[in-house]
Amino acid sequence: MTGELAPEEESGITEAVRDAHRAAEPLLVLGNGSKASMLRPVQAARSLSTRAHRGITLYSPKELVLSARAGTPLAEIEAAVAAEGQHVIAEPPDFSALLGSHAPQTLGGVVAANLSGPRRVTWGAMRDHVLGMRAVNGTGEVIRSGGRVLKNVTGLDLCKLLTGSHGTLAVIAEITLKVLPAPPAVGTLVLRGLDARAGVAALSAALGSPYGVSAAAWLPAPAAALAGLPGGSAALIRVEEFAPSVAYRTGRLHGELAAFAPGDVLDDATSRAAWRAVRDATVLSAEAEDAVWRVSVRPSAGPDILAVAAGAGGRGFLDWGGGLVWIAAPAQAQQAIARAAIAAGGTWMLLRAPEPMRASSEVVPPEPPALARLTRRVKAAFDPRGILNPGRIYAGV
Repeated sequence: MTGELAPEEESGITEAVRDAHRAAEPLLVLGNGSKASMLRPVQAARSLSTRAHRGITLYSPKELVLSARAGTPLAEIEAAVAAEGQHVIAEPPDFSALLGSHAPQTLGGVVAANLSGPRRVTWGAMRDHVLGMRAVNGTGEVIRSGGRVLKNVTGLDLCKLLTGSHGTLAVIAEITLKVLPAPPAVGTLVLRGLDARAGVAALSAALGSPYGVSAAAWLPAPAAALAGLPGGSAALIRVEEFAPSVAYRTGRLHGELAAFAPGDVLDDATSRAAWRAVRDATVLSAEAEDAVWRVSVRPSAGPDILAVAAGAGGRGFLDWGGGLVWIAAPAQAQQAIARAAIAAGGTWMLLRAPEPMRASSEVVPPEPPALARLTRRVKAAFDPRGILNPGRIYAGV
């Protein structure tokens, strides 16, 4: 890398992209680089960082709307909304420990990666809460999608396309999010001693109940211990609301799920700490040489994927009611994990791996030919010279 560009203003971003477009010079697009070791490495002589393009530009607590520049640290946004008793709905995770990064993650990075935490199972993904966006495409043109109001039908919904595109289509410059009141109390029912299959059955029963469960995860004994819950495997069922409501609903769940296993209810502080550990995947206990995958399948298939990973020398846990399988395993497990995910009708992402593996292996499943052609056409429409994060997701795209 021979140089980094970090303009403070959107005009500087557009100028940098136009220059790179004219020269057909690839750019590594990033915020603070906290997720640089995710997906495939980008071969580029220069980087374009949004870290200096920062600041909250609009926050209307009564309207439940916040706008901020892409380089704004997520922690700054979370502190601003917390001061008004609100929160970022998608509960975005912090993978700094998993990815070995100490840089604070930015709002743009979280949105570009479409990162969502345990609340995803009931409240949707990050892309579902993005109301509007300003971005710079691969020719240096500013594109706008959505707006700054909750009821918004302005133009094509490019927000969902750009959220999760990992900087391959455009450089996100500003984002408008929907926020909501933060739950004042959290309680978690823990069911002990269940294997993965029985645990998912219990989680499914909880999610299908009328008690407003906001997260559901199953941890094997080692992962439960890392979450501060020693004593065997743990099926975790979270309820969020006012304290009397949390007490009532966790109590009802305790009674109705007693047939699965003995249970107990965690207090607010213990619940929050345990769910942070699940959110950030610090319960995974990945070794430095391990690769890490996230596999998305129907919840009933989650235990089968874990069994395949265990057979390949790996370990993992289940989030999203069993529908998100976290796996840490030797790199050689890739083929077995990928096959199992596809056979179950799911998908997978190689979240972390040694750089030679990231450079030479697929990091997401290959697309069917028709979809691959569409992907290339979309890329060409946004970035005709292929300068923005080339090869980040697919080789040659």
